[in-house]
Amino acid sequence: MFNITDIRITKIEGDEKLRAFAAIIIDDCFLVGDLRIVEGEDGYFVSMPSKRKRDGSFKDIAYPLNNEARASIERQVLLAYETATGNRAISRIETGEENTVRPDLLSVGEFGFTPKLNP
Repeated sequence: MFNITDIRITKIEGDEKLRAFAAIIIDDCFLVGDLRIVEGEDGYFVSMPSKRKRDGSFKDIAYPLNNEARASIERQVLLAYETATGNRAISRIETGEENTVRPDLLSVGEFGFTPKLNP
């Protein structure tokens, strides 16, 4: 697995659901920016970087290929958000839904990858 060696949080004010942007540095050599910390109906979650397609929908442009990696990134980013802001970020990880397959994870098939599911 990889190590997240740094996380940078930029708090957002005045948005209805978006609470912050995050950037992660992996193994001191690869940066992934524009992760979004969003407050949803079931608590906080981390949304991967995406771009708007011509039809107006959004497509993730960087994302983990399995739920274990996604859960690790989300847990670390939300803990960094809590530390940076003092706000409690309750996510579905804490409610035991960590192994739920997210629909955006299934889109990796478009690139010829198959998502790995945790048993």
